[in-house]
Amino acid sequence: MIAGTNSGVGKTTVTLGIMSALVSKGIKVQGFKTGPDYIDTSHHKFVTGNSSRNLDTWMMSDSVCRELFKRSAINADISVIEGVMGLYDGSIDSTGHGSSAHLASVLKAPVILVVSAKGIAQSAGAVVMGYKEFSKGINLSGVIVNNIASHSHYDCIKRSIEETCSVPVLGYLDKDNEITIPERHLGLVPSEENAGHSDLYEKLGKMVLKTIDIDGLLNTARSADEFPDCKKSIFCDRNSALQVNLAVARDNAFCFYYQDDIELFEALGIRIKYFSPLHDRCIPDDVDGIFLGGGFPELNAGKLMKNETMRESILDAYNNGTIIYGECGGMMYLLEKLIDCDGRSFKMGGVLGGTSVMQNKRQGLGYIIAEATCDNVICKRGDTFRAHEFHWSKLLDVPDDTAFAYKTQKSNGKQSKADGICGKNVLASYTHVHFSSNPELARNLLLSMANASRNKEVSTL
Repeated sequence: MIAGTNSGVGKTTVTLGIMSALVSKGIKVQGFKTGPDYIDTSHHKFVTGNSSRNLDTWMMSDSVCRELFKRSAINADISVIEGVMGLYDGSIDSTGHGSSAHLASVLKAPVILVVSAKGIAQSAGAVVMGYKEFSKGINLSGVIVNNIASHSHYDCIKRSIEETCSVPVLGYLDKDNEITIPERHLGLVPSEENAGHSDLYEKLGKMVLKTIDIDGLLNTARSADEFPDCKKSIFCDRNSALQVNLAVARDNAFCFYYQDDIELFEALGIRIKYFSPLHDRCIPDDVDGIFLGGGFPELNAGKLMKNETMRESILDAYNNGTIIYGECGGMMYLLEKLIDCDGRSFKMGGVLGGTSVMQNKRQGLGYIIAEATCDNVICKRGDTFRAHEFHWSKLLDVPDDTAFAYKTQKSNGKQSKADGICGKNVLASYTHVHFSSNPELARNLLLSMANASRNKEVSTL
């Protein structure tokens, strides 16, 4: 586990550098991300060549986290788990669930703490001591120092930490303003858009090989406790008798999907057909459902609007009874209009009434508990499940007779609000679902598509 004292200390930079260094040595690396972030995993995949996985101890049970971890880790030489925020930061319900520390405890993974050297010297020992003593439930096995100004600066910090805390310092990264991963309103820019700067990862790997003890890191990984047993409960259905086709939008506008979810759909018997609302003329032939994930429609609104044949094909599919499921950016695309950060208006799919309007500050962030307020394509009225949200837009001009999909509240039980829109064969909301945390939602989507397909067959007889 590569964790940090807080956000912004360089966890992602250190993680990617370590991954790149290990890959350059011929070591097969499996990446994981603590929590629900979609973007960091795209960078992991770019570096390692393997799809990175999200593990979230707030949305998932401990057993599910272990199952998903073991399923992917078993195929690699080493697993590198990037943490989230500060080591002990998780859900605002104060349980500690969702934190890097909780996941490390669940997986019995040794923790490497990333500490920023900016504006600190001997005090680094006090910082590390606090993180070490805060909880006895984690194995704090090493420290990596980021933003070192000079060798003497590093020596001072290393001595303070090792003499005070008895925790080995495994190396450092120099302060380098040229080594930055581009960011924007939803966080880092996904790796797919950053391919022209792929030498960044190689540079990070070379920096790590120069100043971080790779052998020490490998020995730390080998020191992990024996992995706890886990009951197989997620990937236990195979080749369902209900064979259906699901069109999944995948391009720079729609790129927020969990790899474990895609594989869960396939395990349930769903055949995935990828398509691009930006570049393709229409949805794939012979599909029973459409999944429009989150992403950046607001940055691609002009292209999405100009692709009229695609928008018409999705609207035709909806009118013909095809199941449509949209999350966040996918919902924005299904509405009538999108207004971007500059106030420009773009025509969207028109499947749903209303407009999404970008704001100058976040409109939703964090874990939520969703309760379905009407029957829909993934659950029944009254069903509840855990999910998360992260968006900078809000809904306007929604028709008065709109049926909202969910009533959501924060993980601490506060700030209840309505979210999303549902209809006979469409569900779209700001709520992001990790289907592997609740496979019943995936099975319900499968059944909805199968039933819709049968209804279409009957109507053509």
